[in-house]
Amino acid sequence: MQNPSAQAPRVAFITGGAQGLGLGISRHLLGLGWKVAMFDIDETAGHEAIDTLDAKERDRTLFFQGDVAVEADIKLAIQQCFDRFGRIDGLINNAGIADPHVPNIEDLEWDQWQRVINVNLGGVFLATKHATQHLRDTKGAIINIASTRAFQSEANTEPYAASKGGIVALTHALAVSLSGAIRVNAIAPGWIEVGDWQKKANKTNPDHSVADKAQHPVGRVGTPNDIAQAVSFLLDGDKSGFMTGETIRIDGGMTHKMIYVD
Repeated sequence: MQNPSAQAPRVAFITGGAQGLGLGISRHLLGLGWKVAMFDIDETAGHEAIDTLDAKERDRTLFFQGDVAVEADIKLAIQQCFDRFGRIDGLINNAGIADPHVPNIEDLEWDQWQRVINVNLGGVFLATKHATQHLRDTKGAIINIASTRAFQSEANTEPYAASKGGIVALTHALAVSLSGAIRVNAIAPGWIEVGDWQKKANKTNPDHSVADKAQHPVGRVGTPNDIAQAVSFLLDGDKSGFMTGETIRIDGGMTHKMIYVD
């Protein structure tokens, strides 16, 4: 077994790391000097993400294509990350089916329900299962990306809400099970604009109305950097070493604002 040096560059494995919020986290950690393994189901997004990096960043980046809900895919990618970089210090469980809306409960098919649960919640379980042995060696940290929808809902979002609520519960369960070895925390983002962080074919230019911004007490919609900053804080044992099992809401205060219909 290798004995990772505390002075060696730290390594993060990020699911859903090639576009959207995951890409924002990947880029932020690269900027802090981390080595990053992006795992994503979208191969085109992965190659485009790598192409946006400079030469030095590319030397510190790996991309793995796979489905986070397929155990063989995630197991192989985590092992290959370790084989290449020699350590894993942080696991960011970010991959998920982003669209929360499904048919009403009477028309919702079992396979639709199961796919969301398998990806959003099952993927957290599988990545954690196979990264834990490496994170023990580095006394690393796990950050799970939940959602404010774990605490409040729109109609016809049952699978998404259940999966994100499950992540919150899984986070504190893992924190207890892995106590003394690995810290486990979660972030529950609110409205984070990722349209300009997609692959070229899906990229959009954000255009938020006055009403959109006014829903947030901070006066704006969130950005991937808002979440990435919190990720780097939770990965840093010197800054957040007394935190485990927690879920931090980052939503511009939106879930605290009462809204009345005129």
